[in-house]
Amino acid sequence: MIGLIVRVLLALGGGLAAFFVARDSPNFGVVQGMLATVVLVCAVLIIVLWRWKKDE
Repeated sequence: MIGLIVRVLLALGGGLAAFFVARDSPNFGVVQGMLATVVLVCAVLIIVLWRWKKDE
């Protein structure tokens, strides 16, 4: 299950990283990991804000 989540996050991060860095660039993996982290943080933020709005 965790492997699937990581694979989806890296796929989304790779799609976003392709806009900024060439895929054959040596630092593509680093940019992909950073953008995957940003995607994860945004997803968690959306879930938290959604639940916070429900409680009010």
